[in-house]
Amino acid sequence: MTRLVNMFCEMVRISSESGHEAEFLAYLEEFFTRECNASCTSDDYGNLIARLPRKNTASREPVLFGVHSDTVRPGQGIEPVVEDGVIRSKGETILGADDKAGIAELVEAIRTADRYPPLEIVVTREEELGLQGARHLDMDLLSAKFGFVIDMDALDALVVGGPSKMAIDATFTGKAAHAGMEPEKGISAVRAASHAVVLLKEGRIDPDTTVNVGTFQGGEIRNGVPEIARLKSECRSLSHERCLQQCEIIQQVFETAAHVARARAEVCMDLSYRASRLSEDAMPVQIAKKAMASVGITPQVRVIGGGTDASFYNAQGIKTVVIGAGMREEHSKDEHIYVKDMETAATTIREILRVLSS
Repeated sequence: MTRLVNMFCEMVRISSESGHEAEFLAYLEEFFTRECNASCTSDDYGNLIARLPRKNTASREPVLFGVHSDTVRPGQGIEPVVEDGVIRSKGETILGADDKAGIAELVEAIRTADRYPPLEIVVTREEELGLQGARHLDMDLLSAKFGFVIDMDALDALVVGGPSKMAIDATFTGKAAHAGMEPEKGISAVRAASHAVVLLKEGRIDPDTTVNVGTFQGGEIRNGVPEIARLKSECRSLSHERCLQQCEIIQQVFETAAHVARARAEVCMDLSYRASRLSEDAMPVQIAKKAMASVGITPQVRVIGGGTDASFYNAQGIKTVVIGAGMREEHSKDEHIYVKDMETAATTIREILRVLSS
């Protein structure tokens, strides 16, 4: 097997489910220090920043490369299997190519590059829990003005923008009562919350905006009128203003449904990240296009409805695009990656390093 495949398989064998990334981050810190002459720092949240000195270039401006260390579940005891040019898990777990394929490809590109500028490699924690690592990243530790996040599936993907996302938690409070003896005295919080879900328009609201109720919890016992019910929902939009407008509508729906049922609704909103979009003339976009074209890839510039760490870098003025690592069927036990795609991704990153050094 190639060095790239060997390193990837070594990485995925180190469990790093969200919230439990310490062992893997320690592995990366030791590797970057030993093999890349890096200076490593961890911020208060546990994100790792590895600073690599420039190699064979006069360029002094640092460039950010972002990846994330965590995987979704089930991600403990991963055993990769390489067969017919495809890497999978044995079947009981995910593979962890999201995002360890991106990390391995970046490392291989650095190892084989004959030149590159100063690099700031940021390895975040808890990306899969709503970009928590990037959200809490100490941006004062970064000097880069632009960068690249390696965290898409398709190799031709070039993501220049993403949505605002608002997490919306609603607690419905009614009145408990014995369901058999005196139900008339009760006010069902479950009924109020159910009515809110029925009234709420979900799915794709318009071409840029989506709404989803993800969880519904209510009641504690079978024979009691439920006093409390909780909904966890979200709104996303490529327009920040549209996201805020839709969230106001959601709050009104929840409060109205509660009022009709004689219950109360407490609605809490938390902006997870804000919409951003780079111009196709932005430097990292042009560099990525040039690198992709040099390895025979036709870039597909996209704006997506999902969040990436790039949302936070862009919000802080670090112009950042997202490129592909080649993983497929991520977040499932069928997750896999083709060796040839990993090699292509590593070559693309190496080309980005070469263009950056010109």
